[in-house]
Amino acid sequence: MNYYFLGIGGIGMSAIARFFKQSGHTVSGYDRTESPLTKQLEAEGIDIHYDDDPNRIPTGIDLVIYTPAVPKDNKEFMQLSASGVAMKKRSQVLGELTRGKKCIAVAGSHGKTTTSAMIAYLLSKTDIGCSAFLGGIAKNFDSNLLVNTKSEYVVVEADEFDRSFLQLHPYYSVITATDPDHLDVYGTTEHMLEAYEQFANQTQPDGAIFLKEGVAGHHHHHDDEEYEHTHEACDQHHGEDEHGHDHHGHANEAHDDEEHHHGLKIGEEIEQFSYSAHSIETDYYAINVRNYNGNIFFDLRTPEKVIYDLELEASSLYNVENAVAASAVALRCGLDEYQLRYGLKTFAGIRRRFDFHIKEKTLVYIDDYAHHPKEISATIESVKFLYPDKRIVGVFQPHLYSRTRDFADEFAEALSPLDEIILIPLYPAREKPIPGVGSGMILRKIASMNKYLTTREELADLVIALCPDVVVTMGAGDIDRLVPQLEARLREDILDESPSGNQQ
Repeated sequence: MNYYFLGIGGIGMSAIARFFKQSGHTVSGYDRTESPLTKQLEAEGIDIHYDDDPNRIPTGIDLVIYTPAVPKDNKEFMQLSASGVAMKKRSQVLGELTRGKKCIAVAGSHGKTTTSAMIAYLLSKTDIGCSAFLGGIAKNFDSNLLVNTKSEYVVVEADEFDRSFLQLHPYYSVITATDPDHLDVYGTTEHMLEAYEQFANQTQPDGAIFLKEGVAGHHHHHDDEEYEHTHEACDQHHGEDEHGHDHHGHANEAHDDEEHHHGLKIGEEIEQFSYSAHSIETDYYAINVRNYNGNIFFDLRTPEKVIYDLELEASSLYNVENAVAASAVALRCGLDEYQLRYGLKTFAGIRRRFDFHIKEKTLVYIDDYAHHPKEISATIESVKFLYPDKRIVGVFQPHLYSRTRDFADEFAEALSPLDEIILIPLYPAREKPIPGVGSGMILRKIASMNKYLTTREELADLVIALCPDVVVTMGAGDIDRLVPQLEARLREDILDESPSGNQQ
């Protein structure tokens, strides 16, 4: 078969493109920007172009797969629509690829990328095995795709954007959070929750559903007014949901978690389990969460027993909750305690999600794609939990003029717990400049005097001059392009490693 992808660089699109390529089909595609991921796809033999030019569309296409984020005035989209060639949305194709399998689908406004990757990794280290379509690059696989033709399980990140996840009929489903998001698609929080409810009720009756505490239960209605400001969160690349962050349980949040969860009505015939990072009212929960040498330990309470001293290496505090959800599913799939223990300890996380680049006694460097004030607060809180007495230097690249304008006060407050705060120029994505809005707007609002605005070129020099114990870079723009160079400079100037030295 000959497959053509419109928006092939999206994280969910690229997993499907890789799947068809690995299955021996011809795969090509268009994306409007080159990225490290599209370069990787090209290296795997997929032909990609970056200009919207109908003449570049290959001949003999059997199926066009597109993301809803491709604008309807895209010339290639218009020409293909008119040509009569078969066209399907990414979500439809994913739905078809999971039919006839035991699908484990993880949905939620944040937490789903890490949780689905953890489940996939836990199963993959045993005879049970699985295939997986993930919403981030899992460091253990160095990919967002896992193919295992022998296993009956397929793990997918279930995206609520554009109601995509309603194409799935999971055997096991997980809902990690139902904070208001994508209100440009749903209009109101109520409509969004109805979609989650429908997703939950599509779980197969012989399967089970795993709900974060507070997601299920009774309805209590709120006005939608207080949620309106969150609808801009749908500015991801190509409509792929990149919001894989997990930031719950922080008492200092603007409004506490509980008030978001209106409760989902789920059919009695589906077995339900609740989970939490801290509540003993749930079926699966973590107790005795502690930090030892920058690694997190916890005990897991299941309906059957307690599993003591589970370890997450090089992980964030908010991953405890994801680990509880992933463990619950994995144990139901048949993992034993030793397989679970080994899997959690060796799970390396997702690229750009609390991503350790250096982890030495004298220096730690973490990169994270946090780009909302809540995410930044959660990331900094995790760093401070792991390294309570260390000097922490944080670098943030704001993402979008509109978000910076709307949340400047919140960004300033979120960054203020850092010992030294560095801002680099804003990443506009596809927005036109707004007069007076930029990184300086946030800088002026930060109360701390230890704050800097610097250029990309001078960033490494400044970070090193501030003598950090821990460095954390944050942002969803192109700050990730600076990471390799910053890591190299930190190794050279602070760890005194020669460039050819012992890379870990």
